[in-house]
Amino acid sequence: MRKLMFLALTGIAMFFNSAKAQDNQNKIYDFTSLEKAPEYPGGISKFYAYLGREIKYPAIAKKDKTQGKVFASFVVEKNGTLTDVQITKGLSKETDDEALRVLSKSPRWNPGLIDGRPVRVKYNINVNFKMD
Repeated sequence: MRKLMFLALTGIAMFFNSAKAQDNQNKIYDFTSLEKAPEYPGGISKFYAYLGREIKYPAIAKKDKTQGKVFASFVVEKNGTLTDVQITKGLSKETDDEALRVLSKSPRWNPGLIDGRPVRVKYNINVNFKMD
C-alpha cells in the first residue's frame, strides 16, 4: 500500500514539474528581464532602414495628410520570427494596416537570451509615418 501511495505521489509530482517546465518554455519575457535583448540583425538603425524601404505610404493617408506614429508590439520567438504583431496605439486604419503588413514580414531577429538560451520576448516599437 505504501509503495502504491509513493508511486502515485511521485507520478503527480512528475506531472506538475513537467507542466511547469512546459509553461517556462512558452513563457513570454519582458524586454527588461533579459541577459541579452532581441535584436534585428545589424541593430535597430538597420531595422528602421528596413521599415523605410518596405513601407508604402497609403494613398488615402497621403491624400488626408495623415502623419504620426503607429505604436506596435510583437513577440520575438526563440527562432527570431515575429509573431502576435498588434497595434497598441493606431494612427489611421490605412497606416495601422501598413505597419502590420511590414512588421509581419520582417526578416528574423536575433532572439533574446536568458542563461544563454533563446526565449520568447515581447517587444514594443513605433513606426513613423511622415510625408516628405
